Amino acid sequence: MIVLDPPSFARSRSALDAAVRGYKEINLRALRLLERGGTLLTFSCSHHLSEALFEEICRDAAADAGVQLRIVDRLSQSSDHPVLLTVPETRYLKGLQLEAI
Repeated sequence: MIVLDPPSFARSRSALDAAVRGYKEINLRALRLLERGGTLLTFSCSHHLSEALFEEICRDAAADAGVQLRIVDRLSQSSDHPVLLTVPETRYLKGLQLEAI
């Protein structure tokens, strides 16, 4: 099992391009180490990075690493970090539980 829980790579919208590169790089490195049947838990706490973009980054990293992945679960913050409907930046944590197949 490999767990990636980096600090926020995109503290502002202007940092998003660099954050995308950073998230891809750390996921690519992890996937090169992950054995078949292994689990990768990967997270982003960057509010400016959407869940869809995070999943796309992981998909691209898997393709580059030549690893086939199965999504076991999509993860989010726990209830002690509430998401306020009127404050979208409170929905910041996203994660994927992936299995190498």
